Amino acid sequence: METQLTSGKQQVIISPDQPFVIIGERINPTRRKKLSETLAAGNFSVALEDARSQVAAGAQVLDVNAGVPGADEPKLLADLTRALMAQMDVSLCFDSANPAALEAALSVYTGKALLNSTTGEEKSLNTVLPLAAKYHAAVIAVLSDDSGIPPTPEARLAVARKIVQRASDYGVPREDVVVDCLAMTVSADTNAGRVTLDTMQLVRQELGVNLSLGASNVSFGLPERKAINAAYLALAVARGLTAAITDPTVPELRTTLLACDLLMGHDEFAMNWIRAYRAAQKAAAQS
Repeated sequence: METQLTSGKQQVIISPDQPFVIIGERINPTRRKKLSETLAAGNFSVALEDARSQVAAGAQVLDVNAGVPGADEPKLLADLTRALMAQMDVSLCFDSANPAALEAALSVYTGKALLNSTTGEEKSLNTVLPLAAKYHAAVIAVLSDDSGIPPTPEARLAVARKIVQRASDYGVPREDVVVDCLAMTVSADTNAGRVTLDTMQLVRQELGVNLSLGASNVSFGLPERKAINAAYLALAVARGLTAAITDPTVPELRTTLLACDLLMGHDEFAMNWIRAYRAAQKAAAQS
């Protein structure tokens, strides 16, 4: 099953038969003081630099969040979208809990975007899915509902079934629903990582949809987070993960995902692996 995103002349395909898709996470003002301050002032220089560095590091899609406290989020997200489109041709994922902000960004975007996100909560389903249908966008479906985050893989699968069906009811096809099985921190619950991995397997087997993940959540509060996140991504790819919202500028994560593509048969003649190795060697020699 393929989830297709577009921007200008570029197309991104999320599929178990294609190389892994990295959704760059860095354009998010949460806990990033300089980015938050510049966005609030209508200055997009830091956001654009983050965009360029992530694309250079291998991000095919950029997650874009303009949730600055006190700001006019719909206007800010729309203006930021225009600034990004003016500087580069890259697919965008609009990240907001504000439906007005999502629509403002979708209305100025050229191409087929990704929405981050809907849940199984009735309010979320009834606001985000109509926008996805209206603007022919794909949507990330986070597996929580009005009762909270289901504790078992089977219960999360039931939420996935519900969201896929409701999306269909609104005219959003199954291939445009990318399911996020919810990575929870293992420092709070030893079994949290395994529950998410088992959920991925169930969702892939029954629904066949593409899977995304906010991968860094799993290591929150622990030392050596990069190593944990890289290992978790490798395990998740083996369970069917096809995209992740993560930071491609972290070498450990980018190298792990390139290795996964190679070992999953998605890197013909190891050309991407070799190209990345040579680029790293050249950068090291110049530093």
